[in-house]
Amino acid sequence: MLATGVVILIIIGGVLLFINGAPFGSLPSITDLKKIQRLPYFREGQFQNLSPTPSLTDGAGLFSILKEFIFDKSKQNIPPAPLPSVKTNLLHLERNKDILVWFGHSSYFMQLDSKRILVDPVFSGHASPLSFTTKSFAGTDIYNVSDLPDIDYLFLTHDHWDHLDYPTILQLKNKVNKIITGLGVGAHLIFWGFDRENIAEMTWDSQANPEEGFSVNAVTARHFSGRGFQRNKSQWTSFVLTSKDKKIFIGGDSGYGSHFAEIGKRFGPFNLAILEDGQYNKNWKYIHMMPEETVQAAIDLGTKKLLPVHWGKFSLSLHAWNEPIIRIKKEAGLKNVPLLHPMIGECVDLDANQIFTSWWERI
Repeated sequence: MLATGVVILIIIGGVLLFINGAPFGSLPSITDLKKIQRLPYFREGQFQNLSPTPSLTDGAGLFSILKEFIFDKSKQNIPPAPLPSVKTNLLHLERNKDILVWFGHSSYFMQLDSKRILVDPVFSGHASPLSFTTKSFAGTDIYNVSDLPDIDYLFLTHDHWDHLDYPTILQLKNKVNKIITGLGVGAHLIFWGFDRENIAEMTWDSQANPEEGFSVNAVTARHFSGRGFQRNKSQWTSFVLTSKDKKIFIGGDSGYGSHFAEIGKRFGPFNLAILEDGQYNKNWKYIHMMPEETVQAAIDLGTKKLLPVHWGKFSLSLHAWNEPIIRIKKEAGLKNVPLLHPMIGECVDLDANQIFTSWWERI
């Protein structure tokens, strides 16, 4: 009995040490918490969605979901072969070109009005605190931090592991001028050694004007946050980027809701909307959109073009790896929504009407 007790204590101690490690970040300071507590949508010690947003659908249970993850092998959630890619040289791009390069999942690089922008970069090869789990698909890790030029603005939509990647963020420390994120996320960054002066934390419906002719609005999303056991201590958000001649919607993770139409009415129309399409499931339909809902969200926003992200690199759900793009391409065709579907690394000219191949059909 004594030996068993010692083993249990060692295991508990190991778990506590692990979850208190640097990659898990930090909770907001007392000063920041006072600011957070004044917000109307921070209640009961947590950030709240503006509309009721259960984590799980009625009737769904953790045991049944876990059972499905373990035993449901009916869908091929991992590609059977490496994904194709095109490696654009980001260090030698013409600065005056408005372009976008997708890195897979929700990570991408943009040039907009000569500003270099990076969103939710994950280059570590995994999307979890354990490097041997939630590994990236073969063929998707063609970029690393050394392939990036200096970044003017790094946008972080929320603090989940598949959006805020500790190894990548550390490597970016000397390459990033300004970080723009939701309130509370800065606590992680400061804990990791970033200068508070270089971090702009935004609340929903706030606006920043970092330089003339370029503004950022933080707008609501329908999701949650947290890197450990404590949820919703930092804010999840989407962003509206307005330059001299373009308006881009950077959608963080979000379930579908009336907020898309409200954002469209207030800020639209958009030249491009970048919206999540992947890692959905009927059991958590309120926090991740189905592909058909993503198309409707694009319509609600009033966008000229739609780029679906949050797919093509990690398997965080039960659907087939290519199901998101198949379903959204079909729905976008039915609703006449122009869809961008580049390969990882392929350069998207934001001023042109490019034709992209259905590259996933070759896998």
